[in-house]
Formats: sequence, C-alpha cells, structure tokens
Amino acid sequence: MIFSLTVHMKQYALHLLTFLFFTLAAQGQQVKNRTCRILFLDRPDEAPVTLHLFDGAATREVELPGMNLSQVYELPAGDITLSMLSAPPLDPKVIPAGAPTATVPAAVTDIYLLVMSDPVNKVAPVSLQIVDASAAKLLRGQTLWYNLTELTVGGKLGAATIILKPKSRAVMEAPRNDAGDYPVSLAYRKEGKEQPYPICETRWAHDPRNRNLGFVMTKPGSRTPRVLVFPDFRVEKPNAENAEE
Repeated sequence: MIFSLTVHMKQYALHLLTFLFFTLAAQGQQVKNRTCRILFLDRPDEAPVTLHLFDGAATREVELPGMNLSQVYELPAGDITLSMLSAPPLDPKVIPAGAPTATVPAAVTDIYLLVMSDPVNKVAPVSLQIVDASAAKLLRGQTLWYNLTELTVGGKLGAATIILKPKSRAVMEAPRNDAGDYPVSLAYRKEGKEQPYPICETRWAHDPRNRNLGFVMTKPGSRTPRVLVFPDFRVEKPNAENAEE
C-alpha cells in the first residue's frame, strides 16, 4: 500500500511539474514584447519630426524619420490599439477623440508603423498604417514592395524579377545569395499603353542580413515614379528565440 501511494505521488508530482512548465512557457510567450519601427513616408517639411505614441499601457515620444526607419521600439503583446498624439494624455485611459489609430492583432509579433501626412487631423496631423513584419511574413534578404501609384512597375533586380501592379504589394526574394551589389533595371507602363518607360538602370547593394521595405511613389510635377528602399538591419540577440527578430 505504501509503495502504491509513493508511485501515485511521484506520478502526481511529475504531472504537476509538466503542467507548471507548459503554463510558464505559455506565459513567457504571452508577455514577450513585439517590436516596432516607424517610417514617415514622404514627410512634408512642415510635418512634425516627433509625436507621442500610446500603446494602450504607456505613452512615449517617438521619432518620425522620413528617409530611414526609426530606432526599434518595444510594444506590449496581445491585441493592442496604437494612437498617435501631439502631447501625452492627461489621463492615460482617455485618448482624445479623432486621434490617429491603428490596431495590431495579437498574432502580429513585429510591425512597421507607416505614418502619412493628414493635415486635417487636429489631434495629430498624420494617419497610421500597420505593416506585418513578423519573421514568417518577411525573411532576411527579402524585400516587401508597395506600389502606391496607378502605374505598372517591373524589371530585374539581380537574379529576381518583379512586376508590381497598380496599388499592390509583393514580397521579392533576395536578388543574390551573398553580400554585394547587383544590377537594377526598372521601368513603368501607363494603363492602356504597351510601351515601357525607364525608371532607372543602376546597381544597388545587398546585405543578406537585412529585411527591406520598398516603395514606388509619384511626385507632383514628375512623370517618372520614385523608388525608395529602406533596409532593416537588427543586431541579433545572443539568446533570441527567433533569429529573425
């Protein structure tokens, strides 16, 4: 009888330890922070260079760079709503009506926060858009392209071929396997026209450690689209669970 009780106690202890292990592991995943980098795309000269970002728990002043990605900011896990404010709220639970907002689902572990000019917004003169930058969505070496124009844009980037339809997005594979430069040949075509018009014939640098954001935009008074690529390099954490973060 004593032997039987001892066996049952050991089994119970084993089950309890197993339960606690998986519970703590799940809690660890839940509290793990996600990252965010900010880009103020095509920022006007009169636009603010900093604003205050509220993540549902805290407010911080953030930079709004126009020609590179911001530093890495950490955000809470779970379903959150981001709000951009001109000043910290007096009450962190009361966000001014009309504030620019963007929702981040719990499944999205890392984001790029695209900021765009919206002068009519009186709380903060911007609008927000979330780009899912989770490791499974965008790998190192790849480029996430956004064609913001009404034109079809395509061409060769090293070993990769890309065709971007109007108002579309696409992930392009690495233009080469190792670090180095590669040839770039891009052109655009207007709707209903077969003739392509050149954008550029040049060479770009590739770093396989980077993830990249690419944009095709038009500028007032210019027929030729503008192409911008923003590299995202992160120093790898020594004990990071996810090497892509």
